[in-house]
Amino acid sequence: MSVRLSVVIPAFNEEKVIGATVSKVASYLESRGENELIVVDDGSHDSTPEVVKALMASHPCVRLVRCERNGGKGRAVKEGVLRSTGEFVLYTDADLVYPIEGEQPFVAALEAGADVAIGCRSHPDTLFALNPRHFSYIYQRYLVGRAYIFIANLLLGLGVQDTQCGFKAFRGEVARDIFSRTRTYDFAFDVEVIHIARLLGYRIVELPVYFLYLGEQSSVELIRDSVRMLRDLLAIRRNGRAGVYLTPNLDPA
Repeated sequence: MSVRLSVVIPAFNEEKVIGATVSKVASYLESRGENELIVVDDGSHDSTPEVVKALMASHPCVRLVRCERNGGKGRAVKEGVLRSTGEFVLYTDADLVYPIEGEQPFVAALEAGADVAIGCRSHPDTLFALNPRHFSYIYQRYLVGRAYIFIANLLLGLGVQDTQCGFKAFRGEVARDIFSRTRTYDFAFDVEVIHIARLLGYRIVELPVYFLYLGEQSSVELIRDSVRMLRDLLAIRRNGRAGVYLTPNLDPA
């Protein structure tokens, strides 16, 4: 029987949350037919891979991919996507700030003709659930994020409202085609993915998400990483103009 949905979760030093995440996502996927959960350990220094391995016996849909060294979230997602076998592929974050049940309208959009369905936190139907202590932090991230997305659209003509939402779904062959060409492995990889999709003529739709943020603050350093991501945007634009993305790049090292 073919796999319908492949869910890819990158994980770096996520021992505190990965067990609950894998249990929840795997149980959900197993209740809905033949699906797979691919956890990519991005060179963790803690017990992340051991926690995942311990759950594989009780959840046969779970696969563990291990990277020898930490290569960045984009590299980990790429490793998982290129090993996926699903008719549809979705990647999301290890802390499940976007509940896995939210995949249903995304897959429905793909079945209706879209090639790529991306979460949009700016969508009027998006819902947020936040612990009050995170209000100021999330608002700061929102302001920096909106500025970054504006610049990404200005430089690359992406035509989307939200490049950075960590909940994106693809038709399987489209996901594997796009990620076979990626070259950016830090947080700007989301922009590169959308840029490649645009260059290849894939149809992109944006959908609302349910954003459940009750955990700790992100490890992203807003100012420092924004500067780095701006440099990446310029590199992505150069690559696009030079035709770099027309050639597969299957070695993410």
